[in-house]
Amino acid sequence: MIKEGIGTKGPTLSTYISIAGRYLVLMPSLNRVGVSRKIEDHDARRRLREIMTDLNPPKGVGFIVRTAAIDRDPKELQNDLAYLLRLWQVVVRRIQKVRAPVEIYRESDMITRTIRDNFKGDIDGIWVDDPVAYQHAAEFMQIVMPKYANRIKLHDSVEPLFHRFRLDDELAKINQKRIDLPRGGSIIIEQTEALVAIDVNSGNFRAENDAEETAYQMNLIAAKEIARQLRLRDLGGVIVNDFIDMRGEAHRRNVEKALRDALDRDKARTKILRISQFGIIEMTRQRIQPSLKKRVYNECPHCKGTGHVKTNETLGIEVMRMLQLAAYKAVSGPGVSSVQATVHSDVAFYLLNKKRREIAAMEDKAKIEVTVNGVPGVSPDTLEFKCFDSNGNEVRLVNPGPPPRQFGGGGRPPRHFPERRYPAQMD
Repeated sequence: MIKEGIGTKGPTLSTYISIAGRYLVLMPSLNRVGVSRKIEDHDARRRLREIMTDLNPPKGVGFIVRTAAIDRDPKELQNDLAYLLRLWQVVVRRIQKVRAPVEIYRESDMITRTIRDNFKGDIDGIWVDDPVAYQHAAEFMQIVMPKYANRIKLHDSVEPLFHRFRLDDELAKINQKRIDLPRGGSIIIEQTEALVAIDVNSGNFRAENDAEETAYQMNLIAAKEIARQLRLRDLGGVIVNDFIDMRGEAHRRNVEKALRDALDRDKARTKILRISQFGIIEMTRQRIQPSLKKRVYNECPHCKGTGHVKTNETLGIEVMRMLQLAAYKAVSGPGVSSVQATVHSDVAFYLLNKKRREIAAMEDKAKIEVTVNGVPGVSPDTLEFKCFDSNGNEVRLVNPGPPPRQFGGGGRPPRHFPERRYPAQMD
């Protein structure tokens, strides 16, 4: 699978096999050596190709050199190459011996994948609190990166791992809309269906009583934090960054560079445009899976993801309009004898106190009985409206419309033109 399903979009699948290592990706169908497009330095690309040529990979399989290999020595690439070839031989033997359909290869567990894709030499230690996962991670490090194998450590203390390193607080911050910056400013992240909007606020931060310098310094801090939050929240698609306005051209270019430099360590592909006259930097970030927010939270059943519900007054007015329609039905023809409206208890309180006179007037004029039921604990938007005749049978307040007309062949529906009306002939 190349890309997970996101929303109503299904996953993107491929029939090409690829097995990722720390520095290389094995692709049996490629039959050549390639270098990741994210490595743009021509000297680095040439050096990596020369290393792979010297390692003399076997014919019949191909390799892609990953961005993590840009500063690695030939020994480290050779270890990764040997690891992937042994893994591929196991897969081939399984294909030959086992009758289809059967699973022949499964991606590594989450901890091994995390180490493989994110470990760098400047990381002092990796703590794992599960003995089995620790054993798998230690074996992987011993095979692929033996120089750093001693940095895998088992956390066997009674104290929870997340509590010891205060990770719970950091995880709580990931899901907040507002992120406070170190020197008094903040950034606001709003995720919508079409794009992600990020706004930079200076707050109470001031630099040398100079508005231009204040905006410049705050934008530099915000650029680094924006890149960090994009990685942590796994935000993708179109991203609009609204920085504080700056007049100096050098300041604007430096903020662009700070954002690009901060995004260099991002595994996802990014494309950044130049800052606009309004201080806005538009960019795109590769979207491989749903964002962290969509994976952690379900859509609210009350507000349907909008973050807003109707006020008591608004819902009460809707009930009054339906009561007016029911009263009209009762006066214009026999049928409606009683009405029941079931709403949230706060809406019922509003109706029975603010609209009591209007409801009583409708009851006297239309000769109907109105009952308002308040139910605590339900959605604020709850509204159930029923009408009954004198025998207790439910009566439809609004007749259902005609069923939609079906047009054969999947083509366009026939066009209907208004009937021509000519002036009546005068005597």
